[in-house]
Amino acid sequence: MIMRTVRLFGLLLFAVGMLAIPAASHAQIAVGISVHIGPPALPVYVQPVCPAPGYIWTPGYWGYGDDGYYWVPGTWVIAPVGMLWTPGYWGWGGGVYVWHGGYWGPHVGFYGGINYGFGYGGVGFVGGEWRGGVFNYNRSVTNVNVTVIHNTYNQTVINNNTTINRTSFNGGTGGVTAQPTAAEQAAAKEQHVQPTAAQTQHEHAARTNRAQLASVNHGQPAVAASAKPGVFSGKGVVAAKAASSNRPPTANTSTANRPGGNNPTSANNSRNDRPQSAINKSTTNSKTNTTTATNAKMTQNSSHANTPNPTGSHTNRAPAPQHQSAPHSNNKPEHNKQHQ
Repeated sequence: MIMRTVRLFGLLLFAVGMLAIPAASHAQIAVGISVHIGPPALPVYVQPVCPAPGYIWTPGYWGYGDDGYYWVPGTWVIAPVGMLWTPGYWGWGGGVYVWHGGYWGPHVGFYGGINYGFGYGGVGFVGGEWRGGVFNYNRSVTNVNVTVIHNTYNQTVINNNTTINRTSFNGGTGGVTAQPTAAEQAAAKEQHVQPTAAQTQHEHAARTNRAQLASVNHGQPAVAASAKPGVFSGKGVVAAKAASSNRPPTANTSTANRPGGNNPTSANNSRNDRPQSAINKSTTNSKTNTTTATNAKMTQNSSHANTPNPTGSHTNRAPAPQHQSAPHSNNKPEHNKQHQ
């Protein structure tokens, strides 16, 4: 009887202690960030050169804090061996935009169909692969110095979509309409590894840097990408490029823009996101099949691509990406917490 009373008293103290913990502490564990205004468009930038073997590219994204959206620069991260990065994404649901955090895993899962570029074309990842515990880089979509890194290959990635889409969220008005594939659903059930300490510190540095706020940089951060996590100045830091003024109408990335099945070689990749060294590469060394290689040569054939039609326009030329303005500082979205 005495033991039961002691046990009940202990449970009561535990319950009181849990109630005393601030709600913000619980938010770090089981609550996702949600806001009522969607994030700005993805900035246009070039990829810094990979610093050393073993690094995997993690795309930049819009985070959210007390002062609104802020840009977390894309960066190269030392990857857990055998693991690939699934980027986080904003998704519309229940009247708010909810952040779904990224993770490491043996396969790439669903990241909202967002075209982050550099191998993350909306589904899967074609920027490289693990072979016997060593990561090999696809030079056609990643910026790699072959004199420093020798574990490379050249696999041509065909862009079948003529509209370059910089939409940064899934669902809702103007959002990407992609749904998870069977392979992505299976990847979501695998064992995952949380972001590394370097990634967490990188995100914190972006959140505390006012220049990264969308209300300050208007969607064009001076630090759009960096060669290593946490580095916001000096060599390897890349600024966002100014978007062209002749934009096509806003277009959503639909399932028609996603590759059939789960073939990563046909993923949609923005031309602005390809490394300069890969744009003029020959496709003769490509790992793709004969049909893909032939199509790639046809699209690179300048005699056809630059021949004007009777109306004076050019064929086979993709329009520039859609420009979307960032939220203004005096119209800061409401910051809520939503239980997952």
